Amino acid sequence: MKRRTSAGRAEEPARKATASAPLKVARTDSFARDFKGLPKEIQERTEKAILRLGQNPSYPSLRVKKMQGLSDIWEASVTMSNRLTLHRAGEAIILRRVGTHDILKKEVE
Repeated sequence: MKRRTSAGRAEEPARKATASAPLKVARTDSFARDFKGLPKEIQERTEKAILRLGQNPSYPSLRVKKMQGLSDIWEASVTMSNRLTLHRAGEAIILRRVGTHDILKKEVE
């Protein structure tokens, strides 16, 4: 059933989101090295963020956004001061780096 907008145009109603298959997540060697150097608490929070990324990359607390100046690299929040970087390859997410905001500078280098 179509409805009319205030301008008189017909539009389709919004469809409810359906559950989709979780995305596969892979880790680069750089990510694994960075992860090992994190405090245990941040490692646990990183794992939780990765799980959310695989289930729903648009999850609000992840604050996923494209990195400026880099064509296919994105960043996501682990905590207010820790980030991880990633890129998408088909139906997979490739984790690149993880750490404090300074880790983002390494993506540009």
